[in-house]
Amino acid sequence: MRIGQVIGKAVMSVQDAALKGGRWLIVSPLDAAQFSAACSKKQNISAQSSLIVYDNIGAGEGDVIGFSEGAEATAPFSEPIPIDALCIAIFDTIDYTPYPAV
Repeated sequence: MRIGQVIGKAVMSVQDAALKGGRWLIVSPLDAAQFSAACSKKQNISAQSSLIVYDNIGAGEGDVIGFSEGAEATAPFSEPIPIDALCIAIFDTIDYTPYPAV
């Protein structure tokens, strides 16, 4: 699982029937340095490339989410589904303390 912030949404005029009831979010993955301030509702855009994440749990713009990618993203579905990233959590707070440098 990776953590990212929703920075927008994508709209499709045609989509696979298996995707009914979900939507597509544009997500900026967060770096460890951004975790502490992530849930402050300000946009934290990282240097990493943004990606499109399928959402069927109701995340919205500004939310901090957990998402899985690849084969793990399709695991919750009983039928094959054409996605590569799935929103699996919406975080209210993140309490992150980095390990001390050795």
